[in-house]
Amino acid sequence: MARIEESKVTEKLNVGIWRKLFKYLTEFKKALLIAGLIMVGVAGIDAIMPLMTKYAIDNFIKNNTTDGLVIFAVVYFLMIIAQVINVKLFIRQAGKIETHLAYHIRKLGFKRLQQLSFSYYDNSSVGWLMARMTSDVSRLSEIISWGLIDMVWALVMMTGFIGIMLYHSVKLTLISMSVVPPLFLIGVFFQKKILKSYRSVRKQNSQITANFSEGVSGAKTTKTLVREEDNLKEFNHDAGKMRNSAVRAAMFSSLFLPIVISMGSIGTGFALWIGGNSVIAKTLSYGTFFMFIQYTLQFFDPISQLASTIAELQNAQASAERIISLIETDPDIWDREDVIEKYGDLFNAKEENWEKIKGEIEFKNVSFAYKNGEKVLNNFNLKVKKGQTIALVGETGSGKSTIVNLICRFYEPNSGEILIDGKDYRERSLLWLQSNIGYVLQSPHLFSGTIKDNIKYGKLEASDEEIQRAAKLVNAHNFIMKLEKGYDTEVGEGGGNLSTGEKQLISFARAIVANPALFVLDEATSSIDTETERMIQSAIEKVLHGRTSFVVAHRLSTIVSADKILVIRNGKITEAGTHRELILRKGYYYNLYTNQLLEEKEKESKTLFA
Repeated sequence: MARIEESKVTEKLNVGIWRKLFKYLTEFKKALLIAGLIMVGVAGIDAIMPLMTKYAIDNFIKNNTTDGLVIFAVVYFLMIIAQVINVKLFIRQAGKIETHLAYHIRKLGFKRLQQLSFSYYDNSSVGWLMARMTSDVSRLSEIISWGLIDMVWALVMMTGFIGIMLYHSVKLTLISMSVVPPLFLIGVFFQKKILKSYRSVRKQNSQITANFSEGVSGAKTTKTLVREEDNLKEFNHDAGKMRNSAVRAAMFSSLFLPIVISMGSIGTGFALWIGGNSVIAKTLSYGTFFMFIQYTLQFFDPISQLASTIAELQNAQASAERIISLIETDPDIWDREDVIEKYGDLFNAKEENWEKIKGEIEFKNVSFAYKNGEKVLNNFNLKVKKGQTIALVGETGSGKSTIVNLICRFYEPNSGEILIDGKDYRERSLLWLQSNIGYVLQSPHLFSGTIKDNIKYGKLEASDEEIQRAAKLVNAHNFIMKLEKGYDTEVGEGGGNLSTGEKQLISFARAIVANPALFVLDEATSSIDTETERMIQSAIEKVLHGRTSFVVAHRLSTIVSADKILVIRNGKITEAGTHRELILRKGYYYNLYTNQLLEEKEKESKTLFA
């Protein structure tokens, strides 16, 4: 199973990362401010409560009177009601923020994923991306909506407590708070340990997500290679590492809280000792003494909360870094500002300015290399006339698919130009070009939904008549109508309910329903049976008529009628001509074609006498 790499994250709390994240959350500033103000109210009432107790002791108990008790009780009751309302409002507000934050961040991430070029997906695993969009987003939305607001509560509480305590007795306050510095050092130690363990948990979680994804998508391969036991061992190993890290984190977390409580008890003990002596010496009232005890008992709760929130921020910081990295990744292929101004972008088309594609294509001194340094094309030149069908043949890795991907602008030349109708295609928008291309892959991918939904994916506003016309054009209508629900048949995840040939026919219909000016077939008949190949070959002849098209061919029998066949070797055209011309030349193409023909006849003979 794949091993994914996690980028190294900063050990300390990085304010810059959070500032950068909040730049994307400007629409939530008002909601966060409201939640923060609610928590100020909650903390304020919490801070006042011991003062109410002090007042009751010094005025009612000490003086043995009930004068003013009714008014006191009403005020106390109103404060409790206000606190209940505050807590309810806080929970409601924080819940809304968490939900909307997760939605907003995922929307930003998914939008960026739609914009990113092929090269990004070449180097990013599905499991890694899934972990970013699920667990990382959940962690971020949770810490922002609850943790930061809890931090406001803790800071206001601590400030209020210390202010009130200092007002009544500076000496007793300093003695009671004497345990805070060592508690802070202990907190730093434990939070580092907890953070390290949680970081390991998160890394293992990403690995497990990737393994889940591979395990599901590669289930058939696992069965055929009898890898079940080995895969289970690998998965158990990763899950065991995650469990151990989670147990370690839980152990440190469970130790930290008792230490905080113990240190708080020491501070309370100091308050009891010094405060008790002051009460005996009659330099401190009973009410003030009791208030101090309450404050010292409660003071370490916000400290614990603050330390926990800071740890969570550190813990979530890696998630923030990864999500920001995704959102801020620039596509390798992008439109210039002046092009966007005229033609629109991927999400806002200005179709009224789009020129109609005729179909003349030219490569002028095009050189191209992938990011890993693999050079594929060097000063490549090619002219294609309107309506021509160009077939590309050659060994694996010779550059055939690279050429058609460059035509589709999935990649761009490192140098040179690709002209469409005489204009560099970078002078037009990506959407303009790719909306005019029908692309059929070797391994067709269908989306969950019905056959109708999948064909309609090529043109969302297509009518039922257009969908059926496209299906008939590619010879898919007959097999669709034999299904129990016809066009409303569910294809299953990835088209699992259909055969490879049926999926390929639907992908043909999907590509043609938008009536594209350019067509690309990337070894679209290499993985299907002979009967389906004949159906598709018949469909190809109808579909490609009048369109400029490129066919990357594995089975050479499917391209004999192409206007021009190009033999690509090491990124260069070594032979070019019609099928007849290349056969008469008796070069590389001739040998390839005759060998394939002999192999197919041998297979037919074996089938006949089997």
